[in-house]
Parts: sequence; structure tokens; C-alpha cells
Amino acid sequence: MRISADWSLFVALWLVAVSLALGSFPTWHPEWGGGLRWGVACLAAVLLFASVLVHELSHALVARSYGLEVRSINLFVFGGVANIEREPETPRAELMIAIVGPLTSIGLGLLFMLLGGWLARLGGDPERLLRDLGPGATLLFWLGPLNLFLGLFNLLPGFPLDGGRILRALLWRATGDLQAATRWASLAGQTIGFALVFAGLAMIFGARLPWLGTGVVSGLWISVIGWFLASAAAMSYRQLVILHLVEGVPVRRLMRREVAAVPPNLPVARLVDDYLMRSDQRAFPVLAGERLAGIVCLDDVRVVDRDVWSDVDVGTIMTPAAALETVRSGDELTVAMRAFSRKDVEQLPVVDDERLVGVLRRRDILKWLELQAPRSERPVHPRPA
Repeated sequence: MRISADWSLFVALWLVAVSLALGSFPTWHPEWGGGLRWGVACLAAVLLFASVLVHELSHALVARSYGLEVRSINLFVFGGVANIEREPETPRAELMIAIVGPLTSIGLGLLFMLLGGWLARLGGDPERLLRDLGPGATLLFWLGPLNLFLGLFNLLPGFPLDGGRILRALLWRATGDLQAATRWASLAGQTIGFALVFAGLAMIFGARLPWLGTGVVSGLWISVIGWFLASAAAMSYRQLVILHLVEGVPVRRLMRREVAAVPPNLPVARLVDDYLMRSDQRAFPVLAGERLAGIVCLDDVRVVDRDVWSDVDVGTIMTPAAALETVRSGDELTVAMRAFSRKDVEQLPVVDDERLVGVLRRRDILKWLELQAPRSERPVHPRPA
């Protein structure tokens, strides 16, 4: 399992540290020096996103206990997401995977607050105010409520929040229809998202809302979160519709059987002149006899100096077969779509018994989906995974 961080995460870390070091901490602790304020602020930002990582790891561990592969955990400006390779197979699995995240965050929040209270009592005055607390207790009392808020916010019954997944699991259990349950949970997510958008706009124009407060910066942030939630809810439902459309459809139905291939000893100059420039095909299987040896594409050619194209063979620059994602002609398209998602490629070799029998292209799947899906549920995104 790979853990990655989007560039927006570092923007969020910087914003949290700046708001604490220049805003909250000078108000709470005017006696603190600049070094102490910035040190505690940076540590607080890192621990906040470490808490988010623990939240996502809890999802991943429970998913694995139900036999679901977790490809990666991605951290970004709005928190994190565990990328589970496929949907849970039962409502119970969905419920357990979804609910563990908020429970983990709430548990962390309570733990931080208890530890903060313990540290505060070490000074001998259990009634002292926040400004009298030391750096450790201040940090814990800041992290505790934020983790509680994270857990409670994720329990909102709107897909794809954890609460929306809990709602979907309950509807799935009641109706036995995963697609219908996802549609209703997605509509709930879009409703909550647009409510947050309008709440944020109201805050920008001076309204003071319970729990949210007022202000341009806070209102803008709430609106962005709401828009992100509404968009993610709609996209999640479309993705499920796509998976239902391709379920049971074999790769052989959409693969291209007539594909130009090249031998490994072909000079790069001939690859460019005789193949790349004479077709719209951007990647070519490399065959050693009937066996797939690899794939060579336009990007591979670009790394070779033009002056030595005649001296370098295709076999030198190709991506070897061992490093490729391949599918069989009898596999379902759902298997191929997961392979597309893992490697983020535009086409997959179709290999039966080490023999290349065709190529499956991402754009052919998209074209087929456009023809199969109802007009209201056609995919509008360029990637089907």
C-alpha cells in the first residue's frame, strides 16, 4: 500500500501553521516567543494531518480484513482518501469499513483532550484558562476538538463522506439494490454540499451561522468544501453506473484485434518513419515471435537523442512485458478498468497464454459507455476508472 501526498497538502500545512503562529497562539499566549509559537504551530499542523492519516489507515485495515485490496492512501488539502480497488461486496462490509474512520477520529479527539487535561493538572491548577496552559497541553487541547469535529463531520449522511457510506449500507441492506442505495446517498451528499456552498456565501456577506461563525475567509472555505462534496457525490454515482454497465462484458468484445506490432531489433528511426508517422497509433506492442516482449510508445522515443535513432533498437527503449499491466480476452471490463486505474495508461495488451491477441484502448471503452448509458447518466469525465 502506497501513501502519497498531493501538493495541496503542503499548502494546507502552511495555512494551518500560519493561522496558529500569527493568529491563535499570540492571542492565547502573548508571552510566547516567536520561535516557540512557530515550533508548536508547525508541530500542530503535522499532527493534524497525521491524525487524518490514522483515520484513513483504519479504513484500509478494515477493508483488508474483508479481502479488499487498498492500492494507496492519498493526503490532500481536504483531508485524505483510501483508494480501495473495488466496492465492498456486502452491506455489512460497507458499514464496517465506513464507520471505523469516524470512530477512530472521535477516539483520537477524546484521547488528546484527556492527555491535555492530565498535563494541565500537573501544574497544580485544574481550573486555569487556555492562556495558562503549557505548549503540550495547548497542542493537545487544539488537536482534540479538531479530531472530534473531523469524526462528526464525516458522519454527515452524504456520500462519499463516511456517513453517506453508512447511509448507503443501510439502504443497500433494506432494498438489496446497491445502485439505488448509491443514488439516494449521492443525492444526500449533493444536498449537503450545496447547503454548505450557500452557507459559506451567506457568511461571506456577513451572516453569522451557528457552529460556523462568519467572515469572508471562513465562508469561502466552507463554500469550497461544499462544492467539492457535491461534485464528489455526483461523480461517485456516475462511476458506479459505469461499473454496472461494464459488469459481465468481456474484454474480447471491445479489444482491437488488428494491431500493428514491431520486432525488438527494429531501429528507432524506422519505428518513427514507418509506424508512428503513418498511423494514429501512439504505442506499439513489441513481439519476439508470437510472445509479447514489451511496448514502445512515443514517450519512449522522446528520451532518445535524434542523432542516434538509427543506432538504437526498439528493444533497448521499450517497457518490458514484466512491467506492463495486461488482461486476458476472457476477463471482464471491470478487471481492465482497475488495471487502467493502477497504471494510468491509455491502452492494455490483451494476452492469452503469453500470446498477444489484441489491445484494449481506454477511449474505446469510453465510446462504448457513451452508447450504452442512459442520457442522464452518461460519463462526462475523460477517464472511466
